[in-house]
Formats: sequence, structure tokens, C-alpha cells
Amino acid sequence: MIRIFACVLCALISFTAYAQQSTRRVAITIDDLPWASLPDHAPADLPVQHARLMAALKAERIPIIGFVNEGKLVADGINQPARVAMLRDWLDAGFELGNHTWGHVNLHTVGLTAYEADILRGETVLRPMLASHGQTPRWFRHPFLSAGRSIADKDALQAFLSAHGYRIAPVTIDDSDWIWAKAYRKSLDANDVPTQIHLRRDYLPYMMSKVDYYQRQSRALFGREIPQILLIHANEMTAVNFGRLIDGFRARGYTFITLDEALRDPAYAHADTFVRNYGPSWLHRWAFSEGKTNPFFAGEPVTPAWVMKLAGVDSE
Repeated sequence: MIRIFACVLCALISFTAYAQQSTRRVAITIDDLPWASLPDHAPADLPVQHARLMAALKAERIPIIGFVNEGKLVADGINQPARVAMLRDWLDAGFELGNHTWGHVNLHTVGLTAYEADILRGETVLRPMLASHGQTPRWFRHPFLSAGRSIADKDALQAFLSAHGYRIAPVTIDDSDWIWAKAYRKSLDANDVPTQIHLRRDYLPYMMSKVDYYQRQSRALFGREIPQILLIHANEMTAVNFGRLIDGFRARGYTFITLDEALRDPAYAHADTFVRNYGPSWLHRWAFSEGKTNPFFAGEPVTPAWVMKLAGVDSE
């Protein structure tokens, strides 16, 4: 009898775990279009890398939204047709585009007035391009995830965005893929194939450790796994690893949804009083707003020191 009860209990636990896994959902968002390293570093192989990224994204047949910095379209003070065409490729592939400001400016640095002006400047090309596809700009992503130096700033920005038809795109799975991309670009420039292989090999375990961590944080904060929103960037690492990254999500039972679908979850209406001068995951903003202390935030995976060194980055 005890053995039968144990078997039933194990089956129930397994079913519960499966039900939890089978309801996992994630929205994929990609920042710094048309290419993250522009305008400072315009790689000679950019057309090849962009084509590789677009092929990888289209192959997965999932919803994706990219966030545009129109300043990256510019060289020598002029919008470059080839870079504008890169954005059209996203729309032609059926993906959505959002506003990430013109110059990837930090709200905490420039202040609200200049920030709002940069948002409007960031739709100079985007708005007519979306109109040609029967769309209007409707999503905004904060550069650096810096959302305001005060509650008053956050409220004023929210009112400004609402008046211009925008919704804020939060992030729950935050990571430092941009550091891996810097390291990978350096290895490409140096034609250092062994390091390229090493970076590609270690990137996925790092990213999946971030996914697992934020799954746990969701359960700790809400008692369940909410729909997640992943932030990655338009760069060479994403181009070569996107399929593997999506496979990693699928292995964990995820299905892929739009931002609209993710934000229908009531968790995204949680109070957010976070105003510090850096931009963590919204899961951590909500936890901070609840008064959670350091033990709650412990254990977040970090980028390996050798990758930081290769990228030339001192901190995440």
C-alpha cells in the first residue's frame, strides 16, 4: 500500500512539474538595431553577419521584436541606405520594430526633457517605415534599462509615452550577451578561431543559467512562473547562436509569444518603485518594490572573467 501511494505521489509530482514546464512562455526581444556595434565599429563583414542573423531568426518561425536606435543608421551625418534596408529586412520577415531612442541615451544621464526629444527623434525613419507596412510605433524600450531617477520622472515619462502611443517593453531575463559579443567581435577581427569556438561553446550554458535563475526568481516572487521577456542584442553572437538559444528554451518547455501576450499576465501590473541608477530585470524591480533584501537577489550568474577580459569590460 505504501509503495502504491509512493508511486501515485511520484506521478503527481511529475505531472505537476510537466504542467509547470508546458506552460512556460517567453517573448524574444532584440535591442540596438540595425546592429549593436554601430556606429563606433562598422565591421567589414556586416552584410554577411546581418544576413546570417536574419536567416537564423526566420528559421525559428517565432514572434520577435527588434528595438531601433536610429543614430546607428547614420554615418558622416547621413542616413545610410544599406543600414535603413537592414531595418526593412526585419519588417519584410514579419517581425515587429520598436523605438529604443535615437542615440541610445541614458535617462539618468541626460534628464527627462532631452530623453523625450531623443525618443521622438528616434521615430523619424521608424514611423514612416512602419506606416508602409500598415503599422505605427507602439513599443518603447529604455536604453540601459534606466527608467527614471525618481517616481515623478517615471510617471512623467509614462504620460509622455502614452500620449505618443507607446507602451514600455519590460525585461525579465536580463543578461550580458553584449559582453560576449564584444569578445567574439575581437576574436573575429583577430581571426582567432580557437577563441571563437570557446566563446560559442560557453555562451549557451551561460544564457541558460540566466534563464534558470529568473525562473527561480519568478517562483520566489509570485509562487509561479510568469511569462518571461528575454533581452538580447543584434550582434554576431546572436547571429551564430540564435538557433541553439531557442533550442535551449524549447528543451525547458517554453513556447514563444508576443510582447502583447506576455504583458497580459497580471504580474506586469505589479507596483514598481525602483529608481536606482542602473537597470535590472523587472522581476528584481518588483522585488525591490516589495522590500526584498539582498538574500532574495543572490545567486545571479555572472559573465566569466576571461570573457570580460577579452571584451575589455570592467563590470556588467
